[in-house]
Amino acid sequence: MRTLGLFSLEKRSCDISVVLGIDNACKLDLSRIVEEVRAQYEALALRSWEEAEALTRRKVFGSLSDSRREIADLNIQIQKLRSCIVSQKSQCLYLEEHIKEAGEHGEMALKDAKAKLVKLEEALQKSKEDMAHLVKEYQELMNIKLALDVEILTYRKLMEGEESSLGKQRGNERFLTSPLSFSPILQFLPAP
Repeated sequence: MRTLGLFSLEKRSCDISVVLGIDNACKLDLSRIVEEVRAQYEALALRSWEEAEALTRRKVFGSLSDSRREIADLNIQIQKLRSCIVSQKSQCLYLEEHIKEAGEHGEMALKDAKAKLVKLEEALQKSKEDMAHLVKEYQELMNIKLALDVEILTYRKLMEGEESSLGKQRGNERFLTSPLSFSPILQFLPAP
């Protein structure tokens, strides 16, 4: 920085032109003039140096305060991101716990459903066996009914044959009666 200031000062001093008027009648005191120019030059160099330092300070401190502001903003953003990360982690833990609980409930429900399925299959098998047994009993009862129907029909025909022979005997006696009145059993039998 110091070198930059000196370079700037030298450049300014080169641009300064000094016009000296010479009076031949006067005796010139060049040493005094040189001292005055030197004093002006030193004052100008000092002023330039102070201006350069002030400008440098403003730039440095300005950029330093800007950097401090940026650092403060970045720290605020970092804090926000950290709190967001903590929040997301806790939400992830919460969701993982719920997923775990749901998995456990799902496994329990699946086991329960499998147990119910086994019971239902057993009940279905038992129902099938009961149905087969009932069908077998029904077939046996139908066979018995068919046999009874055949037997009843046979007895009816026998009774009708007997009634007709009795009717012929009585017809000779001229006594008219209903054919059913002779057989009380036929009254309770179903009609063919």
